[in-house]
Amino acid sequence: MEIDEKNTKKALGQHWLRDKDVLKAISDSANIQRGDYILEIGPGEGTLTDVLSESGANIMALEFDQELIPMLRKKYKNNNNVQIQEGDIRTFDYSKLPQDYKIVANIPYYLTSHLIRALGESNNQPSIAVLLIQEEVAQRICAKPGKMSILAITSQFFFKCDLGVGIKASMFYPPPKVNSQVVVLTRRSSALFNISSRQFFQVVKAGFSEKRKTLQNSLSGALNITKKNSELLLNNSSINPKARAQELSLAEWYTLCLNYQET
Repeated sequence: MEIDEKNTKKALGQHWLRDKDVLKAISDSANIQRGDYILEIGPGEGTLTDVLSESGANIMALEFDQELIPMLRKKYKNNNNVQIQEGDIRTFDYSKLPQDYKIVANIPYYLTSHLIRALGESNNQPSIAVLLIQEEVAQRICAKPGKMSILAITSQFFFKCDLGVGIKASMFYPPPKVNSQVVVLTRRSSALFNISSRQFFQVVKAGFSEKRKTLQNSLSGALNITKKNSELLLNNSSINPKARAQELSLAEWYTLCLNYQET
């Protein structure tokens, strides 16, 4: 069953992707094996669900739009590998899922930051998360020092991040205003650094608190330390006090965090 454009909801970021080859490429990005457990976020009209189900995986499709639930349940009532569940990913309990589950999802921009942070901090991280998001956001997630953001640092702190297939806006119905791209988040086999995420992001958020200011000024204001002490902290971390937050690598943030803890 296809959904008319007039029935899509802009507030929920609903844009339907129906190209079978593209949907197959998204599914392939998750390296799905028979018997895998897949959490699909926002199945919509079920086009990606159809492709995922062909792999022999077990799929829990979480749909927020209550009006789509009856149609989805009717569509998959005879498919034992697909479970349609009503729910909001923003309040979802990942602990209920089996270990090493995978996520495949076409999500709207407004969910991206929350979802990545929630997955990263969960005690039951997915082994891999394949997210179809806005092209610009996907590239921000995989950015290198010089173009870093809190979103990039958060993503790369918890996961190995890679760009996948790009998808033109014209391939969606109705077409969004921007192109999309797959980003692949792979769970790290061990923590990137021996530090709690709370301690790490306390300093990162302080560094990004004044985007147009140097790190010396941003850290001074956000951490409530003098500019002299902020300069000393940065020098002890081998970081130029005149640098800006987007220029630092994750390793430099880690060194900065360790030195801040010692002050």
